[in-house]
Amino acid sequence: MATNLKNLSIYRNNNILPVDDMLIGIVVSEWNTEITEALLNGAVDTLIENGVVKSNIFTKYVPGSFELPLGAQLLIDNTNVDAVICLGCVIQGETRHFEFICQSVAQSISNLNLEYSIPVIFGVLTTDNIEQARDRSGGKHGNKGVEAAITAIKMIQLADELMGDEG
Repeated sequence: MATNLKNLSIYRNNNILPVDDMLIGIVVSEWNTEITEALLNGAVDTLIENGVVKSNIFTKYVPGSFELPLGAQLLIDNTNVDAVICLGCVIQGETRHFEFICQSVAQSISNLNLEYSIPVIFGVLTTDNIEQARDRSGGKHGNKGVEAAITAIKMIQLADELMGDEG
């Protein structure tokens, strides 16, 4: 959870096992591109820093955050990814649109996790303004993309541990 006391880019990698054979899908919203590209860069850099082979990272774009769940489902259905990271940014406006989009995306991503037993990571910023989004996409609160990448790695490792590496 992002607060003014937490930097999203700080993590302990002492319990991350070898990840060079992991296949990671990343679905990125084209809406709020300044933010989502920074999230993508943070995620990709972190995956590579932790041993994921660059050619094993599949990035696909969707128009907005609302389309992230379907983009994730299409990646799962049409590739052999071990996890999908969903990256987006929804900024509060003057209407209730923000609430509907955020709730729908969060619930749909949660459902994909349970339906497929593949980690689908919620890397979507839901902020009040652009400054908060910048602070969480490489600014003073780190980068949610980094957190999403580490979450994907750890959830793949948990699944492998509990279900057996059927790889």
